[in-house]
Amino acid sequence: MSSSFGHKFKITIFGESHGKAIGVVLDGLPPGIKLDMEFIKSEMARRSPGKSSLSTARSEADEVEILSGYFNGMTTGAPLCGIIFNRNVRSEDYSAIRNLMRPSHADYTAFIKYDGFYDYRGGGHFSGRITAPLVFAGAIAKQILSTQNIAVGSHIKSIHNIEDKSFDYVNLKAETLESLRYLALPVLDKDAGEKMEKCILNAKEEKDSVGGVIEAAVVNLEAGLGSPFFDSVESRLAHILFSIPAVKGVEFGAGFDITKMRGFKANDEFVIENGKIRTSTNNSGGIAGGITNGMPIIFRVAVKPTPSISLPQKTVDISKFEESSICIKGRHDPCIVPRAVPVVEAAASVVILDFLLERYGEKWIQWKN
Repeated sequence: MSSSFGHKFKITIFGESHGKAIGVVLDGLPPGIKLDMEFIKSEMARRSPGKSSLSTARSEADEVEILSGYFNGMTTGAPLCGIIFNRNVRSEDYSAIRNLMRPSHADYTAFIKYDGFYDYRGGGHFSGRITAPLVFAGAIAKQILSTQNIAVGSHIKSIHNIEDKSFDYVNLKAETLESLRYLALPVLDKDAGEKMEKCILNAKEEKDSVGGVIEAAVVNLEAGLGSPFFDSVESRLAHILFSIPAVKGVEFGAGFDITKMRGFKANDEFVIENGKIRTSTNNSGGIAGGITNGMPIIFRVAVKPTPSISLPQKTVDISKFEESSICIKGRHDPCIVPRAVPVVEAAASVVILDFLLERYGEKWIQWKN
């Protein structure tokens, strides 16, 4: 089982949903960085459960204890380990269904892959709860990026069949991304947000769930980061984004809609504005040939409906090798999308910081300043 990601900035996540703790080790973090702990807490709070009727009733503070790599308020350059203790677990909810393979969960594949030796409680290491350490890593990466005026942010593009407006792909500002951080349901259109909330609550009342799309962006990023083919910016972003549980699709720029355009409309023509080379459109999403071109990186992530629902479903009892049925009890999100927003941002921040450290080395921050 591999739970590590990155080249120069490497992260390793560990723990299980109902285990003693979850956490992450950050390797390659430059020394001398003063961490804004209040900012980190605010990022963790955006993902943490139990805050509203739109999320699971499981209440976890998600307070991170730093065990190493941080001394006298600064990073030391040694591996930084952050740990989050699980406080509010109800493992008995899973005892009765340990042999019933929950539809669209990792139960069956985990059972086969690891010969039955896996932690089935709350999904174990496969659980979305393991994204909390990723948000911690991303909060640190995001903080470092912000010192260079690089901003990472996102909004909910859709819930079920309700659509929000899209970002301005060409003139998107960091201030727009920052303003979205403070919204419980980050959308550009308030009316759409209200409809999304009703949609989620209706699914919850009907013991069902809904999915959606998150549109994310990175702005003020320089041109020239990335490589063609296997280390392209799209390749590495897609790699970590698809590692987020429930993500089933990723597209950049115009995405699949670019197939409906002819080349003349699809191409991003070059212009010079205020002494800088830019493009008049941004259908490529800020990336060409796997390398950043200085325009905003724009991408969207498709998040499936929460598979844990209280409606009866067909399944298989693995202990008896016979068909059965299951009705999942416990505390689950009627929609994962709102809490996935900071996770997507964290994942993107980790990748962008990795690219910058790869290009400039460990002294990148001091070099830029």
